[in-house]
Amino acid sequence: MSTAASDKATPEKLTPVYGPTSEQPPLFDGTTRLYISYRCPFAQRVLITRNFKGLQDEIKLVPFNLRSRPDWYAEKVYSENKVPSLEHNGKIMGESIDLMKYLDSNFEGPSLLPDDATKKQFAEELLEYTDTFNGNVYAAFKGDVVSDVDPVFDFLENSLSRFNDGPFFLGQFSLVDIAYIPFIERFQVFLSEVLKYDITEGRPKLAALIEVLNIIPSTSYEPITISYSSS
Repeated sequence: MSTAASDKATPEKLTPVYGPTSEQPPLFDGTTRLYISYRCPFAQRVLITRNFKGLQDEIKLVPFNLRSRPDWYAEKVYSENKVPSLEHNGKIMGESIDLMKYLDSNFEGPSLLPDDATKKQFAEELLEYTDTFNGNVYAAFKGDVVSDVDPVFDFLENSLSRFNDGPFFLGQFSLVDIAYIPFIERFQVFLSEVLKYDITEGRPKLAALIEVLNIIPSTSYEPITISYSSS
């Protein structure tokens, strides 16, 4: 799959992280801003969507360290004090899945949902399942009961068997792959290194998905140490 439309010829120079004393950017000055943490998987979903659609110049980044974000973020920008959030057209929006859909619907660039009605319906089912997937795997971490994760990874393997026109959940690369990959990458590392569990064993389609996503530049974000608190 070509990614020429989605990735810059040269890597983006990432914006330095804003600290507790950093000055707030002007609010609602016509600039579209994505407030994120580079290390947050929820924020990475929206960052990957932005990058794949080639919106690096159009959507500016405001990155935080979640442990020391500036007070003005909650007080003046986004009262829920979570990332990601998006500043666009005089309003602030949040929630990663909603923002992924918003970017895909309201900005130029390659479409990240198919036209096929059956695939669109399955996409909604898979996007809705992400909370169940993440919650069940995190619960297994806390209880060290590795067998508890078998059903959710089997669900992913079976879902990847639904369409045979590509290695991705919907055949072609889509918002569904973006929603899952930041978490799959983290879970693969943690389960392998800590619980000695290989999520790809007996799951060839999941292994193929991970392999192909690892070579798409816009999806390549380092899996950071597992955190039990969602943002």
